[in-house]
Amino acid sequence: MASDRAFLGTCMLIFAASAAVTIHACLSMPGMARMPMPGGWAMSMAWLPMCGQTWPGLAASFMSMWTVMMVAMMLPSLIPMLMGYRRATGVARQARIDWLTSVVGAGYFSIWVVLGVAVFPLCAAMAVAQTRLPAMAQAVPVAGGVVVVAAGALQFTAWKARRLACCRYSPSNASSARTLAAWRHGLQLGFRCTQCCAGQTAALLVLGVMDLRVMATVTAAITAERLASAGYRVARGIGAIMVAVGVTLIMREAWLAVR
Repeated sequence: MASDRAFLGTCMLIFAASAAVTIHACLSMPGMARMPMPGGWAMSMAWLPMCGQTWPGLAASFMSMWTVMMVAMMLPSLIPMLMGYRRATGVARQARIDWLTSVVGAGYFSIWVVLGVAVFPLCAAMAVAQTRLPAMAQAVPVAGGVVVVAAGALQFTAWKARRLACCRYSPSNASSARTLAAWRHGLQLGFRCTQCCAGQTAALLVLGVMDLRVMATVTAAITAERLASAGYRVARGIGAIMVAVGVTLIMREAWLAVR
């Protein structure tokens, strides 16, 4: 259908724009600077004010970056869900179905914005604590490896399988053509998606929320487990890779400690 082609074209433009902004921001923001920490690692300055920046300014900068980044990361796996919604509503008028789809998307990404609001103060508080407590800073690399291992193990659970199933198929009650119902459907999709992506999101925060390579890898992993025909097997394969990465991080730190 022409309307579907126009919708896909719009999504591609939004993805390209958000990806370009994310890349530019990662390469130009002060958050790319790193502070050497006890234990031989470097902490991203994305969590601490610098160059006269205030905490509100840093929070606003982070939320802007987080929102655009999540659009770039999650849109590829969201498009099939939006396509399913457009077909389920049965609305023939293109302007109306485009509006409803936009409302669903806005509801979906609002959940990710709320998650960012929760993430920033938590990570900022941990960053401040690490600058003041050397012992805590020294434990960060091993703790990060443990988090990645746990995130990978989560990929093998029935809990993950249930949430992945919800994210791979649109609920049957998504057929209402009312704006409020579309908003609620978007919120529902967003809430389920943040749960399904809990492990990958944790790994992103640990390995580098401002690292383009980590972002690209996490985006590819999320998209693959959502769109591949054998999504559950892909999810477990991703989990195995995450466990291996986490174990490698822990073993590296243990090796450095005994040298």
